[in-house]
Amino acid sequence: MPKLIELAEHAGGWEARWADDAFVNVTDEDAIPETGDLILSLARFEAEGDALLSSNSRRVGVRIESNEEIEVLAYDLPRIAVVALAFPKYRDGRAYTSARLLRERFHYQGQIRAVGDVLQEQAGFMVRCGFDAFEPADGATPEVWTKAARRYRHVYQRAADDRQVAFEERAR
Repeated sequence: MPKLIELAEHAGGWEARWADDAFVNVTDEDAIPETGDLILSLARFEAEGDALLSSNSRRVGVRIESNEEIEVLAYDLPRIAVVALAFPKYRDGRAYTSARLLRERFHYQGQIRAVGDVLQEQAGFMVRCGFDAFEPADGATPEVWTKAARRYRHVYQRAADDRQVAFEERAR
């Protein structure tokens, strides 16, 4: 089972911490378990998602590969608990765009999880784009993840995290 790091709110903002992952990743070849929360591929969700979402006994998540469009989930987003965005390689940044679309265009309030080749060097960018859960591939701990995500005090462009940009700070 992959280790999961989640962002947790506290008085000073947020902090990364270990979290129990209640979701089971179900491949297209696996049978759907009778109970428990699930993360399905987009293809499987399109085929079986309505039936799974209509049963209130479990939460359902969807894994989006980097070559798949997030817009196809727009109608179902209010009922989806987790969107897992895959990074096939650390240098493939399409999932950043998907995360921003989820937060800014679709106002998605559920968990956006980074999966795949997720490295601590990406932490700051991922948090700014709206990710709030991570399956690190490099063995990073929550303490390391928090430090990496907070590495830069000033930001120079707007993002999903609504941090004030440097020119606005200077104008104050």
